Amino acid sequence: MNEIEFINITKEFSGFYANKNINLAVKKGTVHALVGENGAGKSTLMSILFGIYEPTSGIIKIKGNPTIIKNPSQASDIGIGMVHQHFKLVDVYTNLENIILGSEFTKAGNILDLNKSRIKIEIFQKTFNLNFDLNQKTGEATVATQQKVEIMKMLYRDADILIFDEPTAVLTPQEIDELLKVIEFLKQKGKTIIFISHKLWEVKKIADEVTVIRHGQVVKHYPSLKNISISTIANDMVGKHIVEAKNTDHSFSDEVVFKLENVTFEKLKNVNLEVRKGEIVAIAGVEGNGQEELEQIITGIRKPENGKIIINNRNGEKDITSLGVKKKNKEFISVIPAYRHKHGLVLDYTISENSIIRRLEDSHMVNKFTKIIKRKNQNKFSQEITDLFDVRGTNEGTSLARTLSGGNQQKAIIGREILTDHDFLLVVQPTRGLDIGAINYIHKQIIDEKAKQKAVILISYELDEVISLADTIAVINKGEILGKGPIDSFTREQIGLLMAGIKQD
Repeated sequence: MNEIEFINITKEFSGFYANKNINLAVKKGTVHALVGENGAGKSTLMSILFGIYEPTSGIIKIKGNPTIIKNPSQASDIGIGMVHQHFKLVDVYTNLENIILGSEFTKAGNILDLNKSRIKIEIFQKTFNLNFDLNQKTGEATVATQQKVEIMKMLYRDADILIFDEPTAVLTPQEIDELLKVIEFLKQKGKTIIFISHKLWEVKKIADEVTVIRHGQVVKHYPSLKNISISTIANDMVGKHIVEAKNTDHSFSDEVVFKLENVTFEKLKNVNLEVRKGEIVAIAGVEGNGQEELEQIITGIRKPENGKIIINNRNGEKDITSLGVKKKNKEFISVIPAYRHKHGLVLDYTISENSIIRRLEDSHMVNKFTKIIKRKNQNKFSQEITDLFDVRGTNEGTSLARTLSGGNQQKAIIGREILTDHDFLLVVQPTRGLDIGAINYIHKQIIDEKAKQKAVILISYELDEVISLADTIAVINKGEILGKGPIDSFTREQIGLLMAGIKQD
């Protein structure tokens, strides 16, 4: 039995078709994966199902009945829930308060009945193995816990149709495994699940059926994945054969460009690291072991408690330990940050405006006397980023950053940082939320940075990414570098043990 049917669904935005004549059926009690490139139209289609958008034309049937879904509240009322790529949570509320927000139980005098809500949630926690502290402030919770809170929000509202939009983009490998087990359990309990992911091994592991969308249209449907390879799905997504980008030339200069000397800061303990011209040093480790602190002290957001940070760029060697973000910008440092919304973009600026937010003292972009932005140069640079990095939905740079998909926001940041003049590049989780074609392209760009003799630090939680790109690997655990050396001197198993804090003799 089909739980959901999309019949000729079309969504047009000012002449651009995000969805065009989509026909798709989702069976009850199954996991149906929706895959495609960034900007292919997957999230738009799910936003139509969840009532965020109304289709330009077409019909949606729920349990065989034509249904007009005008808003998320109505979607919730008919049993549809959605976990968005970027969580919709209030940091200062507790996990309990976030779950019940907008669907509270009350007692006499319109007083909140938190106990009744707590009892219902605790039943779900036991039923679906979703254990977390209901009294914890959500802003203090791990990403994995916040993910569970989002899932619980759907269950609390008695949703039978669950939409997961890139649910693993910000999770560690261990957390991903746990989430996939939860999704499998939800399916066993009769829930119908639509699963959007760029990580095709997840799709292969969890999905019963797969539909591939390209440029807003369905191009392939697999009713079973039994004899279908990941590479076949990947090729369907991008419309061509993909050759994996891999760093195969591990030679580099002896000249050190960037150096950390005995750096201590919060979780970090006496970290020593050197990066040379033409070298990619990859930091591997489970999230939360000092990577965020490392990013903060390198970029200048925070200053180390002890130790030194040295840059040796085209202007010579310099101690930049005490410099803030603005002054470090002048030291030919480019940064692709871990959190695109917090540190990468101003969401209510246009894509064109965002292209130069780190170049406001660059005389090519801003008149140094009048401080007036040179719009022609700004727009030209923005278009160069759009063209080279295939950033979709920019509307020639006039679209607000928040209107782009997460993957296209990421590509806009990566393009800006790589095309901005630099000698040293810090790259943190560069392919989070990107499709396989975009990942491959970004990996090629990072390898090209090496070929141009740039010094690169890559911080990634994706072990495959580390192994594909690194010349040198440094494994971090509890703020300490436990192992460091040429990538070829480590096996995958050795890296995994070091990530878990197990040193070998």
